[in-house]
Amino acid sequence: MSDSELRNPSASLLRRVRGAAAARRDVLFVAAGVPLGLPTLLTLLDATSAVALLVLLPFCSDLLTTTQRSRLRVLRDVDVPSRLPPDAGWTRRLRAGMTWRQMLYHVLVAPLFATAGLLVMAAAGAGLVMATLFAWIWLLPLDTPLRPGLGWTAEGGWVTAAGVALLLLAPWAFGWIARADERITRAFLGRNRAEVLEERVERLAVSRAGVVDAADAERRRIERDLHDGAQQRLVSLAMNLGLARRTLTDVPPEAMQVIVEAHEEAQAAIEELRDLVRGLHPVVLEDRGLDAALSGIAARSPVPVRMDVDLRGRVAPAVEAVAYFTVSEALANAAKHARASRVDLSVRRLGDRLRIVIGDDGIGGADPSRGSGLTGLRKRAASVDGTLTVISPLGGPTTLTVELPCVL
Repeated sequence: MSDSELRNPSASLLRRVRGAAAARRDVLFVAAGVPLGLPTLLTLLDATSAVALLVLLPFCSDLLTTTQRSRLRVLRDVDVPSRLPPDAGWTRRLRAGMTWRQMLYHVLVAPLFATAGLLVMAAAGAGLVMATLFAWIWLLPLDTPLRPGLGWTAEGGWVTAAGVALLLLAPWAFGWIARADERITRAFLGRNRAEVLEERVERLAVSRAGVVDAADAERRRIERDLHDGAQQRLVSLAMNLGLARRTLTDVPPEAMQVIVEAHEEAQAAIEELRDLVRGLHPVVLEDRGLDAALSGIAARSPVPVRMDVDLRGRVAPAVEAVAYFTVSEALANAAKHARASRVDLSVRRLGDRLRIVIGDDGIGGADPSRGSGLTGLRKRAASVDGTLTVISPLGGPTTLTVELPCVL
């Protein structure tokens, strides 16, 4: 024993107990793999049985795979999830790369490890018998070379030493086979790197859609709270100030001036709040759809807008919101920066895509890389798997094209 073990015998005992438990799990893991792979190996030795096995293997591959995964989970605490859902059809299963890897594992890898495990188990059993030779040598006939008498023999000593050596090597062999079996089983029955990345992309797409829906729902909640709370209070305040402005005729001019200014400020605050509420989530977009909401934007635009809208049914609420805010920002940019005199707006549903084209006859020169509002529009479109392209040469015209999925 080392000095550390002498100073802390409890830690040394704990390590020995853990080592014995790990060796026991290795033995159980290897032994459990023998009945799963050895029948396949014995079947492959006969040509007729081999053909029948290859025909039936695709139908029993799921059962064998589930059993192998259970062996890993119970005896090695390793979970090997399946990429295919339980209700996947046979066509999808046969086309999946994982299915063919499973069949290759059951035909080649499992029998190989079963054979190796059986050989090691046989060697360990033989080592136990040889190491305990002098405990049962008296059962052998007297004319056996190992038993010329009842005492010590050189041949028996060599047999005992060989048995002890096999017993000492057995845990190492069991551990090596168990580790190799675990790694290769995970590689064949689990997901490869491409499948892991594909699953991660799917999870990210689902979570991203959830974030977009949550943000849209939060905008709706804020819009309702402002519309039903602060806006109504401001309207009530403006009405009271207007009533006071009309009815109070005997107040000093200074006090009347204060009432008039407060009334005008309240009305201005109401207009700003209405614009803010409309920018968060317009009620008309939720009640009447994208067509009516875009008509409202075009009517309020300082630049004349010629609309061509062809929508069949409603699209996803988050997509409608992105389309609404994109058109609103594009029309504002056309009026503020492009100095356009006319805007053409086309909104069409082509299959499962919503295509929006906004063109103006302004001065052009719009560049998303210069940190303008176009960068925000591109990010907004990308949040729902959409794309935004801008063609804006110097001197104009400018064409902005947005394509969005109709369903998230």
